[in-house]
Amino acid sequence: MAKRTKVTARRKPSVRRVGQGELATLLDFVRYAVSRFSEAKLTFAHGTTDPVAEAAFLVCEALHLHPDQFETFASARVTAWEAGRILDLIAQRVTTGKPAAYLVNKIYMRGLPFYVDERVIVPRSFIGELLGTHFRGESDDSVELLDPLAVQRVLDLCTGSGCLAILAARHFPATEIDAVDISRDALDVAMRNVDDHGLADRIALHHGDLFGPLGGKRYDLIMSNPPYVDAEGMASLPRECRVEPRVAFDGGADGLDVVRRILEEAPAHLTPQGGLLCEIGRGREPLEDAFPHLPLLWLDTAESEGEVFWVTAADLA
Repeated sequence: MAKRTKVTARRKPSVRRVGQGELATLLDFVRYAVSRFSEAKLTFAHGTTDPVAEAAFLVCEALHLHPDQFETFASARVTAWEAGRILDLIAQRVTTGKPAAYLVNKIYMRGLPFYVDERVIVPRSFIGELLGTHFRGESDDSVELLDPLAVQRVLDLCTGSGCLAILAARHFPATEIDAVDISRDALDVAMRNVDDHGLADRIALHHGDLFGPLGGKRYDLIMSNPPYVDAEGMASLPRECRVEPRVAFDGGADGLDVVRRILEEAPAHLTPQGGLLCEIGRGREPLEDAFPHLPLLWLDTAESEGEVFWVTAADLA
């Protein structure tokens, strides 16, 4: 009789599951998600800044609730089907490392929903807040950079998902907006968002490299959240960011490759009273070293300091 060989199956990595009925309310699921996220040492840099906010975001999306509605329903019980959906999203977030926005194909900026997927960087620009505080007078202690009524044409460079162009359309109701991106895939996502927000008649999308597809057009406001991560930062990106398009991050050795080009080419595309609003992350020091005589005005937001600059057409000229 042949000797029987014992075969041991390789076990697949498992995701911890809770028993039926152990979690009941929205708040229960948030607490559970926070524990799993903290245990997995996840990074939060895609619209949420901590595990609690991200857990609340995922729970709300699973239940088709706006994040602002969480407190209203925090003590409400969920159905068995809803519980399964929430637990599945928590498991995906832990095991795949993908940003939560990709798992639900949605992110919110300034309270507005935008569609996102792996074709675009998850939008998280501080410029959205600045459009409100420095162009509409929503903050009593802010400086109005431009008179909103005088802004007739706006350009959004490196538009990605189109979120900043759409926010600008809301802040400047009579403005025509051009939005440019080097990625056709990103523009497909942007077009979906433009259509979803009913702005196809006001926002024109262009495929190309920065100012290339625009001819001699001039704008009262040019804004951009370009690639600005330097080589050191690219080498240490967390796994969540590595899922996003590399082209949306990589700013060259010092992070300023694209920013330099924008500063050099912007004067030919600004009206005399116009200005440039540009986000560069933590690149303030190398930028000031590279352009020591350029009077940059650094703007702070609720969650950033010195990561966005404003410069007028007159100063660029």
